[in-house]
Amino acid sequence: MEARNRGLPEWFARIQTGQVRLPRFQRFEAWGHDKVAGLIESVLRGLPAGATLILEIGDQEPFKSRTMRRAPEPTERAAEHVLDGQQRLTALWSAFNGLYEERTYFVRTEPDEDHPGTTIERVYGQSRWLRGGKRYPLWADDPAAVHARGFLPLELLRPGDCARENQAWCSEAVAGDFEAIFNLFQHVNALREKVAAFNLPFLSLPVATPRDVALDVFVKMNTNAAPLTPFDIVVALVEEETGRSLHDLVAEMESAETRVRAYGTPHDLVLRTAALREDRSATQASFGRLNLTRLVDEWQAVVEGIRFAISFVESEGILDAARLPTSTVLPVLAAMHDFVPGALDGRGNAMTLLRKYVWRAFASGRYENQAATRQLQDFRGLRAALTGVEPSTLVPVFDEEEFPVPGVDQLLRAGWPKGRDILARTILAVALRGGALDLADGQHVSRDHLRSREYHHLFPAALLRDDGRLPRADRNRALNCALITWNTNRNISAKEPLRYLRDRVERSTLGEAEIRARLATHAVPFDPLNVGDYSSIQDAEARARQVSSDYAGFLRARAVLVEGALRRLCNGENWTGAAVEA
Repeated sequence: MEARNRGLPEWFARIQTGQVRLPRFQRFEAWGHDKVAGLIESVLRGLPAGATLILEIGDQEPFKSRTMRRAPEPTERAAEHVLDGQQRLTALWSAFNGLYEERTYFVRTEPDEDHPGTTIERVYGQSRWLRGGKRYPLWADDPAAVHARGFLPLELLRPGDCARENQAWCSEAVAGDFEAIFNLFQHVNALREKVAAFNLPFLSLPVATPRDVALDVFVKMNTNAAPLTPFDIVVALVEEETGRSLHDLVAEMESAETRVRAYGTPHDLVLRTAALREDRSATQASFGRLNLTRLVDEWQAVVEGIRFAISFVESEGILDAARLPTSTVLPVLAAMHDFVPGALDGRGNAMTLLRKYVWRAFASGRYENQAATRQLQDFRGLRAALTGVEPSTLVPVFDEEEFPVPGVDQLLRAGWPKGRDILARTILAVALRGGALDLADGQHVSRDHLRSREYHHLFPAALLRDDGRLPRADRNRALNCALITWNTNRNISAKEPLRYLRDRVERSTLGEAEIRARLATHAVPFDPLNVGDYSSIQDAEARARQVSSDYAGFLRARAVLVEGALRRLCNGENWTGAAVEA
């Protein structure tokens, strides 16, 4: 095996022609947008981004292959198969070429929090969506609007000859001011030079490598890596410096606060909370610079803060990690505990501010990328607000223009909340905040009952598939989801909404008013769900149109309710499902 260097421009040229390909047994793209942004920042800062493993190809490919995701059709024969590193290469190729349909990446030069007096390149991913044939938000394609925000589109920095289009973009961005155009163009070129100079090394298996050996290397490279975690390193440093066992301290915390594991990995929450308490961003680099003696000395305060954070999100209806839109809020809440007054109006006002923060963090997408940096910024803003140093309006997450509460059209696009989509989980969180009473037995959602709860399609998936002829993505919308008991879910099965609502009304001794009230706790309107009997429509095309129309009407009606609930919660109000007009 031979180690070699290769610059990013050469990688791009080989991907462009199809010389670099993937064996088909490789998994497909798996990286989230936060990892993509982090990789691009490594490129712009000249930091190592790992090594790639390739298998050199002779006259015949040993494995069936495919091109890199979003790469053009090959113009040359395959010369290399990527055995390890496809996620990095796919991310770099797609981001620098602006090929992500749902995301556009921008670069902004900002002050470096960790090194005063210096600057650093930050990468931001802006979510994109289509509406009425236009791609929103519109500002992301407007050079002047992009420049006004201090951003540069990442596409300007891509390897290759794009000087003419870059000049045109700079000219449009600064409205023809020649000196400004020159300065902006020089800045773009300086960043382009960093990209062009970036080296992504690789290990090379020679052409003569047997097929079975190449497969064995691939399996070992992808399954046997077990590097030390940041926590493992901090544990060793704590024991060396203080003689205390961080493992034991975390175990004691878990024993005393049994809810902590429901929300994620306890030791990860400890490190992130400790970093914020020291006014550091919660990153691996910061963990290595923690004041370990302070961590041990203030351990009880850390534990009390984590207990406070868990109690807070629990009071907001978020009962475990699977229902938590973003775990980024937990360390902020934990680190804020020292600044929350103990009683009376001061505590009430603080809790209102933190509720506003939590729901803004959930709904606005602020933590979709650059989470650690933004987390620290929001923590500092909240701390300043609670200590009377600055008004709460200066907390970055409360910037309505930069991080608005999602409107109806955005809510309509949110996917199934069982995944990791923040907005989809936020929609479900609204229902949990409202109480999420079971539709049949009226049981209130609780942690004890979560195991018996299932994600239910309000408009049954089978109805939408077979009669509505809707694709899976359209069936699996967060607005079509309710968390109900498995027994109720089995009973409803594939019944049309009208039939199961009738069943519920007829079987409930309290009648229709009670069913309306139960649906209201999910922020679900009764009437748009109480639609006609499709079995009476004989023509399949007509039935499909009616199902699709009723479903679309229901989703929009519920989106309006959810938007209203979110706006109240994002304003710090104590919204409950009882406030929904069903």
